[in-house]
This record gives sequence, structure tokens and C-alpha cells, in this order.
Amino acid sequence: MAGLINYLQESYNELKNHVTWTPLSEAQRLTVVVVVFTIIFSLAIWGVDTVFSRAIKAYFNLVGA
Repeated sequence: MAGLINYLQESYNELKNHVTWTPLSEAQRLTVVVVVFTIIFSLAIWGVDTVFSRAIKAYFNLVGA
């Protein structure tokens, strides 16, 4: 148990004194950038998926007919 407490104390000390944290304003800006690119990328994947789905449906409608 003492090892766990020592580990937690050292971890807290490391995070508090030796880690350089990104300023809040920059973190918020980068979060917005990630959200925007995630939305754009998901819309692009949805578009490609829709095109391929329609192409496959059209192909099987021709082959089945």
C-alpha cells in the first residue's frame, strides 16, 4: 500500500511541477479545430459511402435483372 501512495504522490508532483500545460485559450482553439476537421472528415466519408452504396445497388439491379 505504501508503494501505491508513493506512486500517487510522485505522479502528482510530476504533473504539478514538471509538466508544461497548454494555455486554456490555445487548448480551446485546438479543440475547435479538431471538431471542425472531424465533422468535415465524417461528411466526406458519408459522401463516399453513399456514392459506393448507390453504385453497388445499381450494379446488382443490372445483374439481377
